[in-house]
Formats: sequence, C-alpha cells, structure tokens
Amino acid sequence: MKILITSATAAEAHKLKGKLINNEVLLGDHADLPAFMRSNIIKLPNPATDTYAHEMLTLSLDMEIEALYLLQGQELEILLRSEVLFNEYHINIIDGRNYL
Repeated sequence: MKILITSATAAEAHKLKGKLINNEVLLGDHADLPAFMRSNIIKLPNPATDTYAHEMLTLSLDMEIEALYLLQGQELEILLRSEVLFNEYHINIIDGRNYL
C-alpha cells in the first residue's frame, strides 16, 4: 500500500513511518523546507487555502496514494468533509495521531 504521512518535519511523522512497515511510505509537509530536505519530502498544499481538499485529492491521485495519515487537526478536519469523495477513489483518510 502506498501511504502519505503529513507533517514530515515533525518527529511524530518519522515515528509513524517506522510503524508502517511493509508499505511504501512517503512523507509530506506544507511548511517551507530547507534545501537538503526537499529531495525526501513532498511539498503539500497549505491547509489554510480554500482549495486544500481538491489539491490533496489531485496529489493523491497523481502519486497513486491509497491512504493519507494526517497528523494535524486542521488537515484532518478539512479532508474529513471530503471523505466520501476520497473514498470514491479508494483513498483512506486516517487520523495518524491515533497510531503514535
């Protein structure tokens, strides 16, 4: 399963990644990243924008993501409103905080 974990600059994201063995796990963050981190972390849309859910759906489809583990409440709140749409594309929205 291809998984995307948000908040890649937080230690919790790396802790969660270590628990999701036997999966292809990608890390992403909407924060500005130093150059040395850009090659390993996917730049995500900012959840403060009106188009966040649409941009995350597009990104997930383009990258063939099957599950989104969200570590920030704002991200989770926004995407849960569009959960039916994500489910139509077989993308699971998961509160990653429950797995730490």
